Amino acid sequence: RQLGEQARQRTQALRLSNGLSVNAGIPSDLLFASGSGLDPHISPQAARLQIGRVAQARHLPVDQVEALVEQYIEPSQLGFLGEQRVNVLLLNIGLDGLK
Repeated sequence: RQLGEQARQRTQALRLSNGLSVNAGIPSDLLFASGSGLDPHISPQAARLQIGRVAQARHLPVDQVEALVEQYIEPSQLGFLGEQRVNVLLLNIGLDGLK
């Protein structure tokens, strides 16, 4: 019950902060924390969803942020283990370099 309520609250907050419609899908990795809460990776879908907000907050063109997100997508391990991912720490360092 508590987990469901947290997911609903996060969904509302994500929709509001990213200007999403009520029908827009939200990647599950944005709704639920990793076991440790310290995972530096998010899915490419989660990174793409936030491009507009990040570009606005950093006063950068959307296409620059979009290109950097695509650049920082890491493949699955050995080409078949796990999912593609974006290392948020490395992406933020790359974004800092654009200023």
